[in-house]
Order: sequence, then structure tokens, then C-alpha cells
Amino acid sequence: MARRLVRAGVQLAIFAAFVLILIVTLDNRFRVLPDSIHEHLPSHYAGFVVTDVVIVTCSTLNVFSGCKPDSPAWSQVDKDLYLRTGWTSTAFVRFEHKKEEDLLPADKVVIDLKIGRLVPESTPGSKNKGEEWEQRQGGIWLKRTAKRHASDSQSVITSVDVLFGADAVDPRFGWEVNGTPLLLDSRTEELETRISVRRGDMPKTKRPVPRINDNGRFKVMQLADLHLSTGLGHCRDPVPAEPVPGQKCEADTRTLEFVERLLDEEQPDMVVMSGDQVNGETSKDAQSALFKAAKLLVDRKIPYAAIFGNHDDEGNLKRAALMNILEDLPYSLSSAGPEEVDGVGNYIVEVLGRGKTAHSALTLYLLDTHSYSPDERQFRGYDWVKPSQIRWFKNTAQGLKAKHHEYTHMHMDVAFIHIPLPEYRESQNYYRGDWSEAPTAPGFNSGLKDALEEEGILFVSAGHDHVNDYCMLNKDTNEKPSLWMCYGGGSGFGGYGGYGGYVRRIRFFDFDMNSGRVMTYKRLEYGQTEAKIDEMMIVDGGIVKGPGEDN
Repeated sequence: MARRLVRAGVQLAIFAAFVLILIVTLDNRFRVLPDSIHEHLPSHYAGFVVTDVVIVTCSTLNVFSGCKPDSPAWSQVDKDLYLRTGWTSTAFVRFEHKKEEDLLPADKVVIDLKIGRLVPESTPGSKNKGEEWEQRQGGIWLKRTAKRHASDSQSVITSVDVLFGADAVDPRFGWEVNGTPLLLDSRTEELETRISVRRGDMPKTKRPVPRINDNGRFKVMQLADLHLSTGLGHCRDPVPAEPVPGQKCEADTRTLEFVERLLDEEQPDMVVMSGDQVNGETSKDAQSALFKAAKLLVDRKIPYAAIFGNHDDEGNLKRAALMNILEDLPYSLSSAGPEEVDGVGNYIVEVLGRGKTAHSALTLYLLDTHSYSPDERQFRGYDWVKPSQIRWFKNTAQGLKAKHHEYTHMHMDVAFIHIPLPEYRESQNYYRGDWSEAPTAPGFNSGLKDALEEEGILFVSAGHDHVNDYCMLNKDTNEKPSLWMCYGGGSGFGGYGGYGGYVRRIRFFDFDMNSGRVMTYKRLEYGQTEAKIDEMMIVDGGIVKGPGEDN
């Protein structure tokens, strides 16, 4: 009897351990992976070349099925090719990499990668021995060459990544996305799971230095609430529903075409992405979504800076991982900011004066307004700027004053945030533009507006409320106006746009440093597409211009 009890206890313990392992495995299978895993942007070490690329499939039901490489020579792109939608399996791309000096005579280096069901056509003159196409799982075809050809560093493949969507693009220098999705099965084809490869050495991304043009002008485009998805996205409240009769609305396609048109027509000197670039709920690979916006700017060599909204980190990447991506992209001015300050993305951008001066003529302050309220019981809705951020802002502004005074011409200071300030709710103030929804500012006022006024900020512009696009100023004419509070207006078709047929729009700020003047206006996606809507002067002579001053 005792032996039976012992045997039963052992069996029960083994069963319990198996169940525990299964639960942990399934939990790991469906949970959002931590930042450290997603900060892959695969190994880019100088001197490495790729020698093989394969796909590995792991069972979620088999607790002994390993999903990690067992050799340091192999790297894994930590993105499930099924975007965690498979019930019984996951799949990953792995690539073997070696330093050129460590290659053995028998090693081969990957010089081309294509996706297809049939053997790719060979390039004329490339039918050298040892360079035939080799097939791998998922429709991957590799062309590999012997070690003696590895020195051609601009043609060999040196890194591999995975992106998703029929509209997937890669803004990184030296990278190219394969035009055909992986053919592992119908699911990877439906998700448009694509391989992106880098050829040659990883080019060093030099941080751009924005500067006032020789004519004294500088134009900033504010891209508010792009709400881009992994894939084409789903249109919400499009106006009109079909831009061309019979043409179905695809959210990201329509959004990017709108942005691209205004980039070419307005030719801004800099772009500020003021949050919710990524539509969290439809972005199981936020990198693919973020890349689409960046590609338009990189192709045009336009410097850009980004902050985050409440939806950016609702996908598979948190703020720190998103900022890591942004910081490494070409033409990006984005920065995580000081670690000791709350949030990710508290930083400044200095625009230098015209000519060869090293002095700043324009300073842009960018602050992280976080996401949702940490105290819903007392302050429902959204989070607020924290004391550490306000201290950082004031210390930075005061620390720059002496340096800015050395500039022999006029200097201006402005700011960008995502979630509006509580003062945006004050309807008794003067405002111009559309006020179509109740401002969803935080319930707690941490005093950022007062701090901005004290440090001489001329205007602050927010996003977040898609169908509000007004600029507001205190109505009290007995007080000297000191701060404009503006909205960018929603630009993306992946975010809501209801409230009476709201047409997507984008705000611009046109600086004339000769007269210390700032003009602002909006451009529409549909209707009056060539008009400047609500054009107004908000700064003149480097001083805030009030509504009663011939505005």
C-alpha cells in the first residue's frame, strides 16, 4: 500500500511538473516579448558575413522543442514568422555568420537571396562553379560563393532581418526587402512575411545637423497620429470612403500617399512625428509600421524627430525598443533622453543659424507625455508630464540661455508633445480652427504650461485628439500673450476620424528668422487640397502675436 502511494505521488509530481512546464511554455508563446529580445536589429558586427540562412519551426505543444540556436555562429531573428498567430507552431529565420578572417576553405558566403517556388534565373556571367542556387525551406534560394570571393564586401550579404506586410520597406542604408513573401505555408503568404537583407559593411549613420536656410527660412511639418499598422491597415471613418470610385480604402496606403504628396509640395526642412506613429492594436510588428513613415523621410533626406503617444507601445515593442530603432535610422534626430528623467523621448533639437555659425537659432523641446493615468480612481483618462521632466526642461532651458544670447540674431524656442495640456480645455480662450471633440487632456495638471511660459516657449503643439486642430491663446487682453497651444490634427486613416466628416490634415510651422515671424497653417488630404487652411501669424518679432493684433 505504501509503495502504491509513493508511486502515485511520484507520478502526480511528474504530471504536475509537466503541466507547469507546458503552462510556462504557452505563456511564453503568447505573451509580448520583453524589450531585450526585440532589440535585435540583428548582429551587425563589422567583418561578419552570412554563410547560410535557414528557417526553423518549433512546436508549442512539445515542451522539449527548443527555439534558440545552440551555436554562437548562428543568429536568430526573434520574430515569429506567424506573428504569434499559429496555434501549434512558431517559426524563425536563422542565419550563420562568420568573420571573414575565420572562413575556412570549404566555407561559402551568401551573395544573393531570393524567394520563389522555382529556381531563380541566373544572372548572365554568374554561372561559376560553386555559385548555383541552393534551396532552403520557405521558398528561400541562396547563391553562395567560395571564400576567395568574400572580399567583395559590397555584394556579400552581411545581415538578415524579417519584416511584414505587402507594403514592407526598409529605410536603413544598405538594406533591401525581398519582393516576395516567404512561402513556408499559406499563413506566411497571408501575413506577407518578408526577408530583408543587408549587403556590405554597415554604413555609419551620421546624425544630421539642421540649419536655417540661407534665405532665413525654416519649415517644420508636424505629423500627428499616423496610426500605421503591420500591413495595409484598416480605414476608420475615411472621408471620402473611396477617393476613387470603386477603389477600396487601405489605411496605410492612403495615409502615406497623403504624407508623400505634402512632403513633395511643401518641402519641409524638418519633420516632427508627435506620437501614435504606430497603431498599437494592429501592429504585431511595430518595426514594420515605423519603417514605412521613416522611409518617406529618408528617401528625401529630411531630418526628423519623434516622440511617442499612448498607442505606439501597445504593439510588440515598448518605448525603449522603439527609440533604439529610431536612433539608428538615417536622418533621425530622435533621442531617448536622460535616463534619470521619467519617460522615453525627452530631448531637444537645436537648429543652427544660417551660414557657418555654430550657434543655435531655433530650439525644439520634445517631451514624453506617457500613456494612461496611473491613478484612474482619482484622475481618469491620461497620464501627465512628471516633475522630473519639468525640472529637466527648466534646467535645460536656463542652461542654454547664455549660449543662445551669444547668437547675434534672433533665437526662438518651441515645444512638441502628444497628449494636450489641461489648459487646452479652456473654451473661453481665443482659438482658431476645428474643435470637434472634447480635449482628452490629463485630469491632473502638473504645471507644464506655466513652466513653458516661464522659459519663453512661443508655442507648444500636440496631437492625440484627431479631430481637433485649433491653435489657442489666453483671451485675457489685459495680459501679454505668452504661449500658443496648437493641435497638429489627425493625419492617419488607421485612427478615428468621425465627428461629422473630418478630413485628414497636417500642420506646418513656417519660420522666418529675418523678422522673427512664425506662420502656421494646415493642408487637407481631400477637398481643398491646394489651400492653406486657417493660415495665421502666431509669432512676430520673436514675440507671441495675439489674436487682436491683425491676426
